[in-house]
Amino acid sequence: MVKKFLHIEGLMALLAVLYIYSLYEFSWWIFLLLILSPDVSMLAYLINDRIGAKVYNLFHTYILSIFMILLAIFLKLDAMMMIGLIWTAHIGMDRLFGYGLKYTSSFKATHMQRL
Repeated sequence: MVKKFLHIEGLMALLAVLYIYSLYEFSWWIFLLLILSPDVSMLAYLINDRIGAKVYNLFHTYILSIFMILLAIFLKLDAMMMIGLIWTAHIGMDRLFGYGLKYTSSFKATHMQRL
């Protein structure tokens, strides 16, 4: 049941961000171009699992992406808003599909499941 809640939570976050993104009338081409960009953080696994997990998790928690959105609102910076929304959409999409935060023990060990 908990896993289903995490999937639904990801779906709701993704839908909310898509709606807000459409309200701003940002480019959908840029959205498609950047939606997978947070996954570049996986390259940190080339160093080792511990550092890889920490860097990956930093880029896959809502903390920084939502902070970026709030900062963009405060500073009135549309480009920052667009990036923050795309980043948050990526995280929501990951949760929807079952990709979670990584444990340092292995790339495949996540808070949602073992991949």
